[in-house]
Amino acid sequence: MRFSRIALLVFLAALLPVLSFAKETKDIPFNFKNAEPVIFSHDFHLEKYKNNCRICHNAIFNLRQKKRFTMAEMEATKSCGACHSGIKAFSVKDEKYCTKCHKGKPRTVTFKVKGASEVAFSHDAHVGKAGLSCKSCHNGKVITGKEKGVTMAQMEKGKTCGACHNDKKAFTVAGNCGNCHKGMKTREITFKSKGVTDAVFSHQVHIGMFKCPDCHTKVFPYKAGATKATMATMEAGKSCGTCHNGKDAFTVKGECDKCHNGYQPASIVFKTDAGEATFSHDFHLGMYKCADCHTKIFPFKAGALKAKMSDMDRDGKSCGACHNGKDAFKSEECTKCHKM
Repeated sequence: MRFSRIALLVFLAALLPVLSFAKETKDIPFNFKNAEPVIFSHDFHLEKYKNNCRICHNAIFNLRQKKRFTMAEMEATKSCGACHSGIKAFSVKDEKYCTKCHKGKPRTVTFKVKGASEVAFSHDAHVGKAGLSCKSCHNGKVITGKEKGVTMAQMEKGKTCGACHNDKKAFTVAGNCGNCHKGMKTREITFKSKGVTDAVFSHQVHIGMFKCPDCHTKVFPYKAGATKATMATMEAGKSCGTCHNGKDAFTVKGECDKCHNGYQPASIVFKTDAGEATFSHDFHLGMYKCADCHTKIFPFKAGALKAKMSDMDRDGKSCGACHNGKDAFKSEECTKCHKM
């Protein structure tokens, strides 16, 4: 009886490594958001390499570092690519072997875009109908596996979708919004400016005369507020001033109420050693237009230009451009402006 107990203990002790080994060598699934998982079989590989774990651990796979490798990295002999290079085993570079690891059909990939409708990328449409192969995109150049977010401007320069959608191989990403963003409706964009009423840009009005690529992205990025433009930079042909130049469309120089609806400019108070001087927009707009002063004499931002009385009297700067004794009373008449 005692002998059988000892024999049983010896048997169990011998069995423990086997049980432990079996437990540790299960199949490993590598999950993907838009495709079936890739299953790595320990049994298959251990049988092939005579149960020699050290061939992979930790020379190729470090068990302490849970790192995900891209296909581009595998093709550079990292991870599975250390053996699957076409010498020891089939190559991960060879497209005919993709289905050896990737089972099932790739799913449609949906990209959520802030401020626009979703974009659905159909593998069936591209691989089936268009006749492309996996490596057409998954080649370490077009899609490397590291892209987190690509802007439309980057696509227009040939990144990701823009590698083919360049108006040569396929329709261009520059402006053909509705081809990918199904059901997309452009919206009005409100620009808030300090000291003036909001300026509202209507896509509906402009799309009636222009196409998306006329503005995007050579004039405007797709993201609202990504670029800031002053009235001075618009007058120099930037931003809205590209078209609103007095030739293609009404000029941004002075026609304030065209964009800033209901705008009534306030009086401006200048604090000086000689007492406050008040400039009345209401009074001057009875005789002049905004463009007569802005921005060739004054920037639109109050206080941006500093001028001394000597600059006005002697050099015709600031108020002195008109207050010269000919067009209007001379700037030397202090009490006309200063409450002294």
